[in-house]
Amino acid sequence: MREFKLKNDIHACVKVNKNTPRVALTLNLSLTEPEKYAGQYLLINRLLLKGTKTYNAVELASILEENAISLYTEMKYDFLRFRFVALNEDFNLALNILSDIILNSTFEDFEREKVKLKGEMLAELDSAKVKVSDLFTKTIYKNHFYGNSYTKILEEIDNATFDDIKAQYKNILLDSFKTLVLVGDIDTSNIEEILNSHFSELPLCVEKISNISIPSIDKQELVEIIKEGAQQAQIIQGWLVPTIGEDDCVVIMLLNVLLGACGLSSRLFRELREKKGLAYTVRSSYELKKKSAIFDIYIGTAPTNIKTSLEGFNEEINKIKTELISDEELNNAKNNLIGKQQIITETNSQQANLMSYYSVMGFSYNYNNELIEKIKNVTAEDIRICANKIFSENYIVSIIRP
Repeated sequence: MREFKLKNDIHACVKVNKNTPRVALTLNLSLTEPEKYAGQYLLINRLLLKGTKTYNAVELASILEENAISLYTEMKYDFLRFRFVALNEDFNLALNILSDIILNSTFEDFEREKVKLKGEMLAELDSAKVKVSDLFTKTIYKNHFYGNSYTKILEEIDNATFDDIKAQYKNILLDSFKTLVLVGDIDTSNIEEILNSHFSELPLCVEKISNISIPSIDKQELVEIIKEGAQQAQIIQGWLVPTIGEDDCVVIMLLNVLLGACGLSSRLFRELREKKGLAYTVRSSYELKKKSAIFDIYIGTAPTNIKTSLEGFNEEINKIKTELISDEELNNAKNNLIGKQQIITETNSQQANLMSYYSVMGFSYNYNNELIEKIKNVTAEDIRICANKIFSENYIVSIIRP
C-alpha cells in the first residue's frame, strides 16, 4: 500500500492486488455545508450522469456499457462518492470519463429528474416501514441536515433552482477534503503521473471546518402516524450515540450484534419473536455519520402488541445494562462482527470504497485493521458500562399503526 498526494493536495492511496482482472477507484469529496433546500444533494447525484460537455446521457451510458465499465456516483450525508470498476486495459478510458463527469457535467434534465425524484419518494412512502423510518429520522434529527428525510425533501425540493444545484456542486468541489483510493493489479511506476494528468484540474483539497452542527436531543418523545388500512404496527425506538472514532464506537457495534443485528441468534429475535411471538420482524441497527450516530430498535408487530413490544425492548435493554454477558456470547458476537468486517473487503471495489470512506471521515486508510483489534479487546464489563451510557431516557419512539 502506497500513500502520496497529487499536485492539488488530493490524498491518494494505491493498493496492489496482483492477478485481479479489474481495477477499482473511489474518489470521495467531503461535505462541509448543509444543503440550501432538502434534496439538493440527491438531485446533484442524479444529474451527474446525465451528460457532460463531451457526451450526452445516451452516449455516456453507451460507452460505459460497451467497455464494461461500472461507474457510479453516490451522495452520502458526509461526502460525495465517485467510483468505477473497469478491466485493467480500460483503466485510462475510465479515468477520462470520470474526470469529464466531475469537471464538465451539464446537469441536463434538471426539471425532469426533480419530478422523477418526487415520484419515486412518494411511491416509497406507500410502505409503512419506510414511512415510520422517515418519521423517526426527521424527529430525532429535527432542524438538522441529517433529518432531511423523504417528507422533508418533498416539502422543499421545488424551491431548488437549476442555479442552486450548480452553485452547490461548485461549492463541494471548492471546499472539500478529497481522498482517492485505487486498488487492483496496477503498475505503480508512473501512477502519480497518470492520476495527476486526469485530476489536476480539480480544485485544491482543503480541510475546511465543517458547518454541519452536532445534533442532540434532550427529552423523550413519542410520535405517531395513523395509517388507514394498516395490517400491522411499525415501531422504531432510538437514541443518539457516539459515532465512528469515539471511544465507545466498537462497543456499540458489538451491542448491535448482541441485540438485533445477527438475525436468528440475536437477543431481540430470540426473546421477542421466538419466545413471545410478538414480531414479524425485529432488529437493531447502528447508523454512523460523521457528527452523530443512531442506535435504534425496529419491530413490525400486531397493533395490539405495541405496549408489550416497547416493554420487551426495555426488558432486553435492562438485561444488558445489569447482567454481564457470558464469555461465549461475547466471543460469538466478536467473531460475527470481525467476520463481517472481513467480508466487506473481499473485492477490489469493496477495498477501495472502505479505505476511501475511512480517509474522508478522518482516519487512516487501514483503519479497518485498527477496528478489528479494538473489537478483540472489548470485555463484558465494557458492554455493560456502555449500555448504561447510551440507553438513556432521552430517546425517540416513532409508531405507525391503524
